[in-house]
Amino acid sequence: MALTDLKVRNTKPTDKQQKLFDERGLYLLVTPAGGKWWRLKYRFGGKEKSLSMGVFPDVTLKEARERRDAARKLLANGVDPGIERKVRRAGAAERAANSFEAVAREWFAKYKPGWAKSHADKIMGRLEKDVFPWLGGRPIAEIAAPEVLAVLRRVEARGALDTAHRVHQNCGQVFRYAIATGRAARDVSADLRGALPAASHTHFPSVTEPSEVAELLRAIDGFKGTFVVQCALRLAPLLFVRPGELRTAKWAQFDLDKAQWRYTVSKTKTEHLVPLATQAVVILRELHALTGRWQFVFPGRDPKKPMSGAAVNAALRRMGFDTKTEITGHGFRAMARTILHEHLRFPSEVIEHQLAHKVPDALGTAYNRTKFIYDRIKMMQAWADYLDALKSGAELVPIDTLSRTA
Repeated sequence: MALTDLKVRNTKPTDKQQKLFDERGLYLLVTPAGGKWWRLKYRFGGKEKSLSMGVFPDVTLKEARERRDAARKLLANGVDPGIERKVRRAGAAERAANSFEAVAREWFAKYKPGWAKSHADKIMGRLEKDVFPWLGGRPIAEIAAPEVLAVLRRVEARGALDTAHRVHQNCGQVFRYAIATGRAARDVSADLRGALPAASHTHFPSVTEPSEVAELLRAIDGFKGTFVVQCALRLAPLLFVRPGELRTAKWAQFDLDKAQWRYTVSKTKTEHLVPLATQAVVILRELHALTGRWQFVFPGRDPKKPMSGAAVNAALRRMGFDTKTEITGHGFRAMARTILHEHLRFPSEVIEHQLAHKVPDALGTAYNRTKFIYDRIKMMQAWADYLDALKSGAELVPIDTLSRTA
C-alpha cells in the first residue's frame, strides 16, 4: 500500500533499520537513530541501484514522489539518474569555483601581499558591499555588461560616484584575471567606459600660502600636547612623507649620523630615502632620548605599537585648524610640493622623487630611491631653512635653484 503522511510521521525508530515502501520504487528508510531517508530503488544496465531522494521532514512525501517521477523519466530516456546527479553536481561545483566571487577572492589573495593594508581593506570592502551580493554567485564567463552596469548604478544612486568608478576599475581587474586564468573570454566591464559621469576628485586640504604656513608653524611650536605628538607635528612639514609612514617610522630605519631615513613606501612597496635636514636631526635626537628604547619613533599608549593614526589630525584640531577645509597630516605633502616648486623653484621631477611618487624616466624606470639624491639633499635643507625663516617672520623671495645647484 502507498504511504501516507500520517504513516511517515508516526513511524518510530526501532533497534533495526526499517524500510517503508511507497510506489514505483520509492521507500522510506528509518534508522535506529531516528533518521528518515527517502530512497529510490531502480535498475539500470542490469544492476540494482539506490538513489537518495532527501530527508524527511525537509522533503515531504509529495516532494519525494515528484523527485521519484523525475528520476523515472530519466530512466525512460536511457539516462541513469544517479550518474546524471553526479554530473549536475560537478557542473555546479565548477560554476561555483568560477563564480565572480571565487575568482575575485583568488585575484585578491594573489595581489594583496603587494598592497598596503588600508588599500586592500578598501578593495575587499567595495567588493563585499557593492558587487558580491549581485554578481558574486554568477559564473564569471556568463556575466554581461548590463549586469555590471546595474551594480555601478546602485553605487552611483547613493551619491558615491567616485566609489562607483573604483568598483568599475576593480571589476575590470577581476575580469582580466579571469581571462588570464582561462575562466572568461573577455572583460565586459570595458564596454562600460563612459557609462558613468566623470568623478570630481577632492584633494586633502592644505595650506600653501607662505603667510598661512608661517602661522601654522608657530601654532605647532606652541602645541601643548605630549612631546611625542609635538615632535611628529614638527617633523611632518620637514619630511612631508605620508602620515602612515611617519607614525609607523622605526628607529632602526634611521641613521642620524648620516642624516638619512630609509624605509619601504607603503603605497608602492619600493625603497625610499629621505635626506634629513639638520633641523630634523635635532628633533629626532631629542625624541630618541625619550623613545629610543622602543621600536617605534612615535610610540602610542602601548609603547609596543605606533601612535594612533588620528593623533596628528586631532592635534591640528586642538590648535584650532579645520582638518576638513584647512590642513590635515596628509596636507603637508601638498604644502611642500606647491611651495618647493612655485616659491623655491625646485624642478618638479626632484620634488616628485622626494614625495616617493612613481616618475617614469627615459629608461622606463618607475622609481629610483637615489635618483636626484644630491639635489634632494640640498632641497630638504633649503626647505627646512625656508620654513625656519617663514616662522621667524622673515621676508622671503623666490630662490633661483637652477643657478644655485648648477
